[in-house]
Amino acid sequence: MADELTPAVSDCAADAAGPEESEEPPKQRKNGLYPGVSDELAENMKSGWADTELRGLEPIAQAAETAARRAALSARFPGERLVIPAGNLKTRSNDTDYPFRASVEYAYLTGNQTEDGVLVLEPAADGHRATIYLLPRSDRENGEFWLSGQGELWVGRRHSLTEAAELYGIPASDVRELADALREATGPVRLVRGYDAAIEAALTDKVTAERDEELRVFLSEERLVKDEFEIGELQKAVDSTVRGFEDVVRVLDKAEATSERYIEGTFFLRARVEGNDVGYGSICASGPHACTLHWVRNDGPVRSGDLLLLDAGVETHTYYTADVTRTLPVSGRFSEIQKKIYDAVHEAQEAGIAAVQPGAKYRNFHDAAQRVLTERLVEWGLVEGPVERVLELGLQRRWTLHGTGHMLGMDVHDCAAARVESYVDGTLEPGMVLTVEPGLYFQADDLTVPEEYRGIGVRIEDDILVTEDGNRNLSAGLPRQSDEVESWMAALKG
Repeated sequence: MADELTPAVSDCAADAAGPEESEEPPKQRKNGLYPGVSDELAENMKSGWADTELRGLEPIAQAAETAARRAALSARFPGERLVIPAGNLKTRSNDTDYPFRASVEYAYLTGNQTEDGVLVLEPAADGHRATIYLLPRSDRENGEFWLSGQGELWVGRRHSLTEAAELYGIPASDVRELADALREATGPVRLVRGYDAAIEAALTDKVTAERDEELRVFLSEERLVKDEFEIGELQKAVDSTVRGFEDVVRVLDKAEATSERYIEGTFFLRARVEGNDVGYGSICASGPHACTLHWVRNDGPVRSGDLLLLDAGVETHTYYTADVTRTLPVSGRFSEIQKKIYDAVHEAQEAGIAAVQPGAKYRNFHDAAQRVLTERLVEWGLVEGPVERVLELGLQRRWTLHGTGHMLGMDVHDCAAARVESYVDGTLEPGMVLTVEPGLYFQADDLTVPEEYRGIGVRIEDDILVTEDGNRNLSAGLPRQSDEVESWMAALKG
């Protein structure tokens, strides 16, 4: 990877200056901004470039949906200026940055994903006037496009403001002028905080934490029910994820020869080829690592005879992510005790999925799954019954550990800022998408269970759409019953 400024600029300047024995050193730019760049080279780089403006662009696929979302936001906060930033690049180390991912609130309302963008809804007579503030094309006149680390010759072309307006259906302006404009703004303002320090500083005396939180909560709750575009994107994400799981099963022999990292890398390849990225850090937990709920180190051995708990999801180019878990026997066949535990989790998941119905309480699917798991724990003699007593005291949670699911969308744990009464204590509606993922985890050092249980962790997770008349399992393409899992793995291994 080329260093961004000093060596690269020096090399370019040296190349343009000619042989080392040049009689006179090149003149420096008079403004002194770019040492080592001659006036001649600076002038040369300004001209001789073709017109690359894109014309006649079609709006993005979700333009109608993003417009409807902005309209709902406008109706909720009449007469107020609303500011929603995309966020900025974050330094990974020294002069390298993390891959940028725009804030969910911004991407949800615009469809745009570029750093430094800001959506502003300004009060108007008929509601609000939306403007998307972006960085324009990098300037060739002042040398930015080749001398700046974020210039187009370094990081690639970005859309012009005219192109952006056509793509996103929103008038576009130069974001570099926004902070000053916001400082002069009058009237009530709300801001989505935590993404752009410069924008926050410009509004520091105009906003309050309480009012801004109301904006964040509203945008979170708006995502509880998905529109048709979102459901289609989630299905795309799940379909790619199914193929990623198939990829993993085909290379389990190579994972055995290396580590869990081979599994992680195999799934990541599918995510990058078919989508934007993985939606979260893949959990590739073999053997007792499956008992660590968020095992993302993925540096352990993969051994025949153990179970592999793979919790992973592809994220689409529009940021919608799948979230699927399968627990697979590395050898292709469950042992007797593994099958016993697996079948109990599958039974619990079936009960949980059946409880996902329009008009049902959100908590119902969790309660249904927990009851089944508790019944099995009592039946196996691992906890003293009766079942109602165990549930009342929560004693089963030593081995079930976590909730049975969560909302899914542009965040893997979507709608996290929603109020309790709208989410956890709310009612399921058609268009909601949630995971159902019960599990049993017997830690390797748990002396309260027989030795044969220790080190076994099982979770099964699917992505469920609430429909008008029940539910639809978006991830039904992956088998769940233990005998079907074995047959599926055998066919893939050939």
